[in-house]
Amino acid sequence: MITMEDIIREGHPTLRKVAEEVPIPALEKDKETLVKMLDYVKNSQDPEKSEKYGLRPGIGLAAPQINISKRMIAIHVVDEKGEQHSYALFNPKIVSHSLEKSYLTSGEGCLSVDRAVPGIVPRYARIRVKATNLEGEQVDIRLKGLLAIVFQHEIDHLNGIMFYDHINEANPFQEPENAIAIDR
Repeated sequence: MITMEDIIREGHPTLRKVAEEVPIPALEKDKETLVKMLDYVKNSQDPEKSEKYGLRPGIGLAAPQINISKRMIAIHVVDEKGEQHSYALFNPKIVSHSLEKSYLTSGEGCLSVDRAVPGIVPRYARIRVKATNLEGEQVDIRLKGLLAIVFQHEIDHLNGIMFYDHINEANPFQEPENAIAIDR
């Protein structure tokens, strides 16, 4: 079981590395790691388990955050319509995106960052992602809103990018032009 002790924090060199592709079909070891990552995200949202194991609630986790420099992400989140989405993916890649931007009005946070970093994090409003799931199937997913933002945040981790790298240092609360504001 993954706990907060397994999650590395900002400043750790693995968080700034470009993660390696996972050979497909994935090895059992990689599948087990990905299942544990998804379990962490689910457990962290369960008030009893979160309390019992001292888990910080999260909606996504990338393998580099547990010091494994491989292209794997796990996401478990309820979207704006109240629908639950769960993903455990190998080698996710954004293959297209909108010109239109979006951002979370509350800003973004990260399990690897133990401080609040205020500011607007501009993201693409809509993205299309191709990846491989735990069953070894190729998936092609179109995302918008909160889900698109979460995917971009986690895929950034695979490329050594932290969410605050996107914040405008000179004007942290400058809204991107014609962007969709998403309340969370």
